Amino acid sequence: MTKKSILITGAASGIGRATAMYFAKKGWYVGLYDVNIKGLESLSREIGNNNCCYKKMDVSSISSVQNAVKHFSKNTGGLMNVLFNNAGIIRMGPLESINVGDAHQIIDVNLKGVLNCVYTSLKLLKQTDNSCVVNMSSASSLYGTAQLAVYSATKAAVSSLTESLNMEFERYGIFVTDVRAPYVETPLLEQKSKAPSIQKMGIKLTPDDVVEVVYRATNRRKIHYNTKGIRKLQLLLMIPLPEFIKVKIIRSKLEE
Repeated sequence: MTKKSILITGAASGIGRATAMYFAKKGWYVGLYDVNIKGLESLSREIGNNNCCYKKMDVSSISSVQNAVKHFSKNTGGLMNVLFNNAGIIRMGPLESINVGDAHQIIDVNLKGVLNCVYTSLKLLKQTDNSCVVNMSSASSLYGTAQLAVYSATKAAVSSLTESLNMEFERYGIFVTDVRAPYVETPLLEQKSKAPSIQKMGIKLTPDDVVEVVYRATNRRKIHYNTKGIRKLQLLLMIPLPEFIKVKIIRSKLEE
């Protein structure tokens, strides 16, 4: 394999799909993985069989992840320049309105899915010079969001995991980073129930806006990369004000 390679989870639509197209145009070899096999087939035809490989993968299943990473390894000669943990799900509404099984599934995909992919890909990442793990996080990782309680908790955990693994994997030459974005126009948000923060903040980003940040994250050395719309909230959290005042201001920005 002479090209750089990236394994993308949740590649069939949204940010994952846009990332695959962007990296392929940059000359990368792209591994496409998702539970949506028809979406992967369509995307692979657009990119071209010589520039990608694809296989069905459920990130919440360790055996499914293991099979997918083996598949990727066979196509890249055992190398992986970037692991992009993008797969994620969201359920909106008050906690008591969300079935506990659905809440567990959010954790299984958004957090355990990242762990499954990191554990399984570590050997390939170690074998590749200057490799990188990019985790898709969220504005919700900075401060918990009403009617997105479990989702917010998983994204906060992903950002914390990113910081910890960046320190642990330094000895292997593996850099771990994340991308934090507010609401992005993807199929994930096509739900009947909408969190109040969507009405308050709006959906101002497209997948293409996020992809450019993902690409920068693979080339530079910051632990957290923020898309447009994050900076104001981050600065607000750093202002030396009493906690109850910060909470009041943040709520006014995120809620009705």
